[in-house]
Amino acid sequence: MHAAAQDEDHDEIFPFVPAPEDGARWQAPTDVEQYLYKVTKSDDSYAYLRTLAIEGVYYPVRLDEAQAAGDDDHPMLTIETPDGRTVLQVYTSGVLPRPHPFLVYEYTTLGALAQIVPDGVDVLAVNAATPCEQYFLVSDEEREVWLDLHHDLFSPDDLMDRVVTRRTGAPAPGPLLHGLACGAHLCFRNGDAWNTLHWHGMGYRGEAERIADDWGVHGREDWLETEERLLGQDVSPWYWDFVLGARTALLQSQGGGRVDPGQWRDTVEATVRARAQENGTPDGDPDFAGFVAHLRDLVGQVLRYEARFRADGLLPPDGLVRTVAAWDIGRGSKMARWGRGARYATEAEMHAAIERAAGAAKAAYDSWEEFSAGYVLGRCLHFDEEEFGPWYTTVLDAHRALTTDPDGPWRTVPFKDPAPGV
Repeated sequence: MHAAAQDEDHDEIFPFVPAPEDGARWQAPTDVEQYLYKVTKSDDSYAYLRTLAIEGVYYPVRLDEAQAAGDDDHPMLTIETPDGRTVLQVYTSGVLPRPHPFLVYEYTTLGALAQIVPDGVDVLAVNAATPCEQYFLVSDEEREVWLDLHHDLFSPDDLMDRVVTRRTGAPAPGPLLHGLACGAHLCFRNGDAWNTLHWHGMGYRGEAERIADDWGVHGREDWLETEERLLGQDVSPWYWDFVLGARTALLQSQGGGRVDPGQWRDTVEATVRARAQENGTPDGDPDFAGFVAHLRDLVGQVLRYEARFRADGLLPPDGLVRTVAAWDIGRGSKMARWGRGARYATEAEMHAAIERAAGAAKAAYDSWEEFSAGYVLGRCLHFDEEEFGPWYTTVLDAHRALTTDPDGPWRTVPFKDPAPGV
C-alpha cells in the first residue's frame, strides 16, 4: 500500500523557478545549480555536461508506471512540442519540486541515461523553466559523449561524505529544520542536502530499494512500524541505555566526579538480577548468566570507546555519553524522508515524524556535539566491535565536518530554543 491516495494533490509537477530580474544575481538552491547557471551564461555546454556526469540527473515517471516497472524497465514521461519533437525533461536534485501524489522522479547517471532514453526522443531538456536550463539534441553522437563523460568522471564515492546545504527552499528555523538536522550524519554519509524537505533521495526506485534492503521495509505498514520504533528509541537494544543509565545514577548519588568501573559493573549486575528475580527468572539460567556477563563486558566497551572519543576530540576531556538515543533518533529523521521518497509516507506524516525527532533529541541532549557522540557510540556498538575501523572513522569524519562547516546544520541550527525574552 502506498500513501499517494492520502496525499494532497497539487500542480507542482515540474520545477518552475523564475529567472532573476535584469542585473540581479540568481541565488541557486545548491552549489551545483549555481555552477550550472554560471556555465549557461558562458555558453559552455561541455562544462555543463561534465557536471551532469559527476552528479547524475532525475527524470519524471508516472507513479503507476513506476510501480509496474520491472528491473529492466525504464518508463519515462516525455512531452511533445508544437513542432512535433519529443522532449525528455531531466533535473538536478536542487531544483526538484515538491513530491506529487501521482508522479515520481527516478535518479540516473548520465551514462545510463545515454542507454535508456528512448530512440524517439529528440531533445534532452535539463532544468527546464529554471535560470540554469540547457538543451541538447539527442543523437547517437551525443549519447557517445555522455557515455565517455560518465566513464571519465562518475564516481559514487565522490558523491558521499560531504556536507550539502540548500541555499533556498529550506524550511524556516523551527522544529522541522531542527528535526532535519538530527539526520545530518546520514545526510553527510549519503551526500544529501541535509535541509531538503521536498525529498527524492536516490529517486523513487532507489529509495524503495534502500529501505527494503537495509531495513526490511516493503510497504506503508512496514514503514509506519519502523518509523514509530525509531522515534520511540526501540530499535537499539534496551540494555545499552540501561548500562549508561546505571552510571548516571551512580554519578547523581555521589554528587559527580568519576564512577569506579568495578562499582559500575556491580551496579549493573545487581540491578538486572533484581529485575530478573521480580520477573521469575531462575538464578541458574545459563542464558541469563551469559547476558549478565555481556552487560559487565559492555561497561568496559563503553569506557574504551569514550577514551578513544576523547583522544579524537569527539568528546571533551571529561566528557561521557549519557545515552545512545541519537542513534535511533537520527535514523528516524532520515527514515521519515526515505519513507516519503518511497511514497509510503504522506507529506504530513513526514513532517510530523521529523518534528518528533527534534523533540526527542532536545529531551535527551543539550548540544549537537553531545547528540553526535551518542549517535557515534550507538553506531559503533551496533557495527564496529571495537575495531575502530571504517564504521568508526567514517562517522568521526562526519562529526568533524558537521561541527565545523559554517553552512552545516550544527553551526546554523541552535540545539536548544532560546530562553523567553532572549
